[in-house]
Amino acid sequence: MMNLAKWLVIKMKKHLTIVIKLGTSSIVDENSHEPLLSILSVIVETAVKLHKDGHKVVLVSSGAIGMALGQMNLDRRPKHLPKVQALAAIGQCRLMSLWDQLFGHRKQPVAQILLTRNDIADRTQYLNAQNTFIELLNMGVIPIVNENDTLAVTEIKFGDNDTLSAITAAMVQADYLFLMTDVDCLYDTNPRSNPDAKAIEVVDDISSLTADVSSAGSALGTGGMSTKIVAARLATSAGVTTVITRSSKPGNIAAIVEYAEAQKAAAPGLATPDDSLASSTASLELATVSSSRPPLSRSTSRATTLQNPPLHTRFLPAPRPIRDRYFWLLHGLAPHGSIYIDEGAHRALSNKAGLLPVGIVDVEGTFAQQESVRIFVVRRLPPAEKHQPFAYETDPAPREVGRALVNYSAAEIRRIRGLRSSEIIKVLGYADSEYVALRENVAFFGGQRSRPPTPGVGSTGGELM
Repeated sequence: MMNLAKWLVIKMKKHLTIVIKLGTSSIVDENSHEPLLSILSVIVETAVKLHKDGHKVVLVSSGAIGMALGQMNLDRRPKHLPKVQALAAIGQCRLMSLWDQLFGHRKQPVAQILLTRNDIADRTQYLNAQNTFIELLNMGVIPIVNENDTLAVTEIKFGDNDTLSAITAAMVQADYLFLMTDVDCLYDTNPRSNPDAKAIEVVDDISSLTADVSSAGSALGTGGMSTKIVAARLATSAGVTTVITRSSKPGNIAAIVEYAEAQKAAAPGLATPDDSLASSTASLELATVSSSRPPLSRSTSRATTLQNPPLHTRFLPAPRPIRDRYFWLLHGLAPHGSIYIDEGAHRALSNKAGLLPVGIVDVEGTFAQQESVRIFVVRRLPPAEKHQPFAYETDPAPREVGRALVNYSAAEIRRIRGLRSSEIIKVLGYADSEYVALRENVAFFGGQRSRPPTPGVGSTGGELM
């Protein structure tokens, strides 16, 4: 009899979009700086097989600087930025040449896409990049994405390719994002010290995840476990199922997709209690363990017909994903400052109204018109004196709730805060808009609005409220 998992996949089969992120340590040997051809070949085979099965595949590939170190006989990654950028230019040629050769053996066309945050900061450029991805995928091409390290500086860098892969997954509205790393999955305790550590297969609420992210990236790379959690937050907020699994076994990707799709097809009839994060108080640790460790056990007999997949941790997508323009507002733009609004302004925004100057309490930073700012909510205090009309409570700390594109500069907002819209022209001599920010240019983080932002990113998801 046909295995139930395979029957369900065949029954519910659909074409998926799958983004696979590969770090430098997955591509380049840390000591010799030579490409890991055995792993790269399996990755190519996996991507081609997925493509032949009707799926669309995008690779996000690091490794340019690592390969350049070998070419230039350097022992370690330099610290001087111009030298790093020069190495990126050298190594990118070899990296893409290698990918092109390997995919060429399977007659699979590929394309190179190099991005910086500047490339998507403009809405038109963001849409152009998105349209390019869509057209390449429709043409049957596998795009290979990397950050443009030759040009990128701190202000315009994504920071790491984990973040870039999450933004790419959102741009192409991917079904899956695979973050290939040197661990199998998450565990409820440290498997190095606790032989009874249990694998965590599914995380359905990433905000409750308390993980040991002390594992840094390799000597060649810039990422680590913390950046993968950040990427999972971004991708799941956009509706993308995100998977952490071992990079040395890229052939497991197809098996994990088949298993996850079988579980979706079986739901809710075959859903099990194990398909959620066990406890919000569990202390989870990331560690490398032997692949011989048994996979997560299933306690429900009705689920035993589903084959156990390779070890992995799967982050479930947000039930109310943020997409397109509102994801771009939250994650495509780097905020240049902050505005503090009172609770009344927050309620008005939640009810689809625009942001009026009367609800603004404070401004931080220097920003221009049509630049992105953080939005914080504070409780306005009754002024003790007439010259203190903008006092607000700082304990507890202000809550960051979203992002906005503003119609006025920081200097202008400081002058008109607390005023009625009819007074703008009297103060400034002009009034470009009655709103400091139009409602269509405001996006809120999803889930609990009081949830603190992820370090290095500033959000856990988002929604237009």
